[in-house]
Amino acid sequence: MSERSPAPGGLALIESLVNTLDIESGADALDTAEGRARLGLTEEEVPDARALRESLRATLLAHAGHPPHREAAPLGALLSAAPLLVAVDAADGSARLAPADDGPLLSRVAAAVAEALVAGTWARLKACEAVTCHWAYYDRSPAGRGRWCSMQVCGARAKMRRYRAKGT
Repeated sequence: MSERSPAPGGLALIESLVNTLDIESGADALDTAEGRARLGLTEEEVPDARALRESLRATLLAHAGHPPHREAAPLGALLSAAPLLVAVDAADGSARLAPADDGPLLSRVAAAVAEALVAGTWARLKACEAVTCHWAYYDRSPAGRGRWCSMQVCGARAKMRRYRAKGT
């Protein structure tokens, strides 16, 4: 959908997961071996990944000021099950939350959320306002008030709908 550059840091993982489903066409990259491989998932992990994806989408819609498009598990409840550990760099003493074990998707997402909270970028990851889209994007607008994944596609469609509604 979007022609925007990927979200910074760990948010790129979240953006990538949310964007595995094209709502308009119904195509789901998690249905393909290639799509699962990009996220390091097995077929057995797909149902949990879908639940996480829709919970993230609901949160990203909230970041943009929109209600969720469907029922989703609360993101906090899902992330509370993520095994994380505090990783301390011996060279400079810096610390960060990191996935425990081999980094299951849930833990990698939780670590990315923690990183974004510290960096102050979490609320800039949003979902497109268009009901046929809800694509995840990183809002780089100066005021942080972006509404669409692409002004050229979803934004233009919304403006055209408003224009036509005024003419009737």
